[in-house]
Amino acid sequence: MSSLNTRSYEVVDSRHVAFLGLGVMGYPMAGHLARAGHRVTVYNRTAAKSTAWCAEFAGTAAPRQAPTPREAVAGADVVFCCVGNDEDLRSVVLGRPDGHGHRVADGAFAGMRPGAILMDHTTASAQAARELEAGARVLGLSFLDAPVSGGQAGAQNGMLTVMCGGDASAFERARPVAMAFSKAVTRVGDSGAGQLAKMVNQVCIAALVQGLSEAIAFGQKAGLDMVQVLDVIGKGAAQSWQMDNRGKTMVADQFEFGFAVDWMRKDLGLVLDEARSNGARLPVTALVDQFYADVQALGGHRWDTSSLIKRLR
Repeated sequence: MSSLNTRSYEVVDSRHVAFLGLGVMGYPMAGHLARAGHRVTVYNRTAAKSTAWCAEFAGTAAPRQAPTPREAVAGADVVFCCVGNDEDLRSVVLGRPDGHGHRVADGAFAGMRPGAILMDHTTASAQAARELEAGARVLGLSFLDAPVSGGQAGAQNGMLTVMCGGDASAFERARPVAMAFSKAVTRVGDSGAGQLAKMVNQVCIAALVQGLSEAIAFGQKAGLDMVQVLDVIGKGAAQSWQMDNRGKTMVADQFEFGFAVDWMRKDLGLVLDEARSNGARLPVTALVDQFYADVQALGGHRWDTSSLIKRLR
């Protein structure tokens, strides 16, 4: 069975693209590119995942896998990347550390043709984005920081929201291709702005999930039927995506899906580092980050972020 839910695709010219990183997000994102008619070459650190991806999408435009990022990007017009963190990103783009202060020349930049674009969907630091954008410019390449919102379901449905920083011309060339897995792809500023916008997104989510957790825990202590209450208040000013999609599963104590606590802590770490740099005051975000540390201590590393309610029960 396909990992993708069906959707229709905007008609664009078929491009030669590469996708680096086939995790829970990258695997379906690359699949939508293939289904939209693009010629896709994939790379994943664990080669078995690339083999499985090629088998699943064998009916599309000649999917290929490559043993290194450098080989995967050869001839590509647009390169997409979605890995774990800053150092993973540097390894894929610049090459693996050789243990002696240098890097092996197997990264994407070493293999991209002049004028090609790397659109990075990793949630990373703005500093890493600016560093890689500067390096790309020297090589005659373009680098766009383009983190996504919408989670695993958004990736599978091809309905992600992409917030992008970088050169406007490169963005306009890459955007129609990225629409294969997105419902909106928006440039929000220069290099690093995409990562900063994603940080804003995570700040909003963290505070909202904590409020929803307290509300549900309070209602349950008061003896209310919280499924019914959520249906009622979800029609008013309290409505949110989190309430609509996670409220009833929180009531039912179900957390084996969605965006993992470990990932949220990584993201909030980026937020708090940036806040220390720019002077922003984030007292609630810092507190919720510690609440997520409590959830980790309960064994909830891979629970959905809505598991914040666990520490209130």
